[in-house]
Amino acid sequence: MGASVDMKRVRSELETLVRIPSVSHPGHDPEQVRRSADQTARILSDAGIEAHVETIAGAPPAVMGRIPAPAGAPTVLLYAHHDVQPTGPRELWKTDPFEPVEKDGRLYGRGTSDDKCGIVIHAAALRAHAGKLPVGITLFIEGEEEWGSPNLGRYLDRYGEQLRADAVILADAGMWRAGHPALTVSLRGIVACDVEVRTLDHAVHSGEFGGPVPDALTVLSKTLAKLHDDRGSVAVPGLAAATADPLDLTEKELRAQVGMRPGVTLTGAGGLTERMWMKPAVSILGIDSPRIEGSTNQLVPSARARVSMRIPPGQDAEAAMAALVAHLKASVPWGAEATVTPRSSGRPYKVDASGPAYDAMRRAMREAWGRDAALMGNGGSIPFVFDFRKAFPDAAILLTGAGDPTSNAHSENESVSLDDLEKSCAAEALFFPYLAGR
Repeated sequence: MGASVDMKRVRSELETLVRIPSVSHPGHDPEQVRRSADQTARILSDAGIEAHVETIAGAPPAVMGRIPAPAGAPTVLLYAHHDVQPTGPRELWKTDPFEPVEKDGRLYGRGTSDDKCGIVIHAAALRAHAGKLPVGITLFIEGEEEWGSPNLGRYLDRYGEQLRADAVILADAGMWRAGHPALTVSLRGIVACDVEVRTLDHAVHSGEFGGPVPDALTVLSKTLAKLHDDRGSVAVPGLAAATADPLDLTEKELRAQVGMRPGVTLTGAGGLTERMWMKPAVSILGIDSPRIEGSTNQLVPSARARVSMRIPPGQDAEAAMAALVAHLKASVPWGAEATVTPRSSGRPYKVDASGPAYDAMRRAMREAWGRDAALMGNGGSIPFVFDFRKAFPDAAILLTGAGDPTSNAHSENESVSLDDLEKSCAAEALFFPYLAGR
């Protein structure tokens, strides 16, 4: 791999972090996020950078640090986040989500791939140079990325000058597949809204009035059904779309990655990567209505749903939100009352992956893995990329990470390949001298 990685230490540090349930969502213990920040600072300080915890009013703690650059050398900002997603139903986990377990070369536990592995990658890359770094380093490890980074802009406004760099490694993306590294060069954006429909002032007897009187849950179902055409393509008019490099993804591999049931067909039209990266996608995230258990024979007076739409590069987020809201309102049948409330939005992102920083990272990945990195899109959204772009407009933004499509980030049984984790550490360590021209 060309760079020495103390994998025993890397794994120990990752396991220590995973054991801290640092869920940043409201309703979870904020002290665990503080514990995670403290432990992150210790790990990175031990790796050779004077890391410290920083807080601003009303925000979870972040970890920062700085090593000045040698004369004439560039500076690299290292980013990751130490908070994690909630576990979801514990019974769906095969192991305790906060007790790391190795199986078949993978380490399982919440945060193993998203994104506590990013922290230990940075630490290993720093440690590999034994205090003689060929580049300057600035460090920012966020504590609320999984909650949408609402205070990231405030952190960058306050500390932007201290963090300024020529290249930014955002270690919160991932691999093309296990064993095949990648640089992520495009991200879809996101818009989300809540739609509520009402047909009655109050519930009434379904046997007595059913037939001429519509219930709200049926109205909502018909409204949501209009979001897609019969092939499953998004039916909201006026949205951007583009093509994408198909790379070598097959339907068989995609179905295996997501655990698709045998009889389910793929939706949409076009190439697989095109549908995932360069076309819009709509998902229904949740529905508020009576639960089956406890439901009764009545016509439901109101119901609501949260609708999330991913938008491709080239699509304006405000225009996409307006189009989604208008389409939902126009889709409500039978004159039912409808209220659509915008919730959140994030812009799509695309980068020209050329220049010295990208060349240096591709070279480092080639040496670490013995194969060329894929230049891939990502159907997910990372809105904080734009905060970094705004704060550091001239910096090269490199999206990396050790997770792969089978890592189950944001789901149960999250994991990371230990082999890819080791090679990710080596690649980042190699990147520093290659960027410095050594």
